Amino acid sequence: MASFAPFAGMRVAVVGLGRAGLPAARRLAEWGAEVTAWDDREGARAEAVGLRVADPAAGFDFDALLLSPGIPHLLPQPHPAAVAARAAGRPVLSDVEFLYRAVRASGSRARFAGITGTNGKSTTTALLGHLLERAGMACAVGGNLGPAALDMPLLGDDGVYVLEMSSYMLERIETLRFNCAAMLNLSPDHLDRHGDMAGYFAAKARIFARQEAGDVAVLGQGDDHTRGLAQGLAGRVVPLGPGGVWWEGSLLRDGAGVIADLAACPTLPGAHNAQNAAAACGMALALGVSRATLAEGLSTYPGLPHRQEVVRRIGPVAFVNDSKATNADSTAWALSSYPRVVWIAGGMGKAGGIEPLSPLFDRVAEAFLIGRDAAEFATTLAAHGVRHRLCGTLEAAVPLAAQAAMSGAAEVVLLSPAAASWDQFTGFDARGDAFRAMVAALDAPLPESMPA
Repeated sequence: MASFAPFAGMRVAVVGLGRAGLPAARRLAEWGAEVTAWDDREGARAEAVGLRVADPAAGFDFDALLLSPGIPHLLPQPHPAAVAARAAGRPVLSDVEFLYRAVRASGSRARFAGITGTNGKSTTTALLGHLLERAGMACAVGGNLGPAALDMPLLGDDGVYVLEMSSYMLERIETLRFNCAAMLNLSPDHLDRHGDMAGYFAAKARIFARQEAGDVAVLGQGDDHTRGLAQGLAGRVVPLGPGGVWWEGSLLRDGAGVIADLAACPTLPGAHNAQNAAAACGMALALGVSRATLAEGLSTYPGLPHRQEVVRRIGPVAFVNDSKATNADSTAWALSSYPRVVWIAGGMGKAGGIEPLSPLFDRVAEAFLIGRDAAEFATTLAAHGVRHRLCGTLEAAVPLAAQAAMSGAAEVVLLSPAAASWDQFTGFDARGDAFRAMVAALDAPLPESMPA
């Protein structure tokens, strides 16, 4: 489609030239838009070779602003380009909105499946894509996970876009309609960007905007916000519970009987992954995947890095990389998956810290604490009588945690930080990669001991 130009004559300012922004700027230009690119970082601007580079905040004369998800347009402090766009009455959009418009402009009736929630959306997105692929269906998986939206291919009528949708992306869609959408759960997160829980909920609920009677809405049942969405949705509601898809022990079920035994699915441990599997199966069935293929698809799912990823086993001890757990709710799922762990935690804690995890502290043989809020985490653990050590860095914590586990304290060393990583790493993925490398280096003798 060399002549495909759905945005011919449209003037678009693209601000934020990172993983999503720079590919978006290039693709929009390829598709006919008059693109002006900008990033506050000089080094990022230097990467925009072949694009017009100028600050759009200095007189906004564009039809739309594509603002990278990590850059705020309202709270806590709007970017100047967003202020200028709003003053000019122009929309602030996400890259997935432009993908949707391009697909429809191409004449394709490809379907869009969106997954959101505070926790579990990456696994559910990847798992749904895997199920569709195993069923022989054309699909592209990305969004907040993997390829950015405007790095994805144009699919034909039989294609399905499987998109992980963050609240940041959802608050910047205008015409996008998801034929199948899921809200897994909702708990406090990103409140600095949304003002309060009501604002966060409103952003997430936009995944169901513009759905029609033939569409499908999959809803978790574990919190009042998500459960309550069933009232008033236009699409057919599939609850992750009786009447939809649910789990009893390791058995995944729907109204027609057992779908699969999750005990045969090693990359989907714990009740949280049972929910993720239920959501992916509910969406897959709605998209036309046969029941007969689901069990095989679940059992062959390879898993995602940084989500309860077993990176190595040394004797009886498994080393688990759950670096994606950047809040207490995520870590709760991991802790509940193992009877006894040596726990590595810490970083930049979220509101409430790790106190919400106290019902699971009896599973912690010993905690090794890192990062900015290690002392705060230590205070909470001490109040509950949990053995812990302040290590400062992940490099110090890994061999000490390994030594504790190998001495018989537990059969799992779990990196599940319950905190963001930006104090010591560029992101949760860099933290998980560092953990994996450090565990791989444990062939050296482990330290004998360290004072508690």
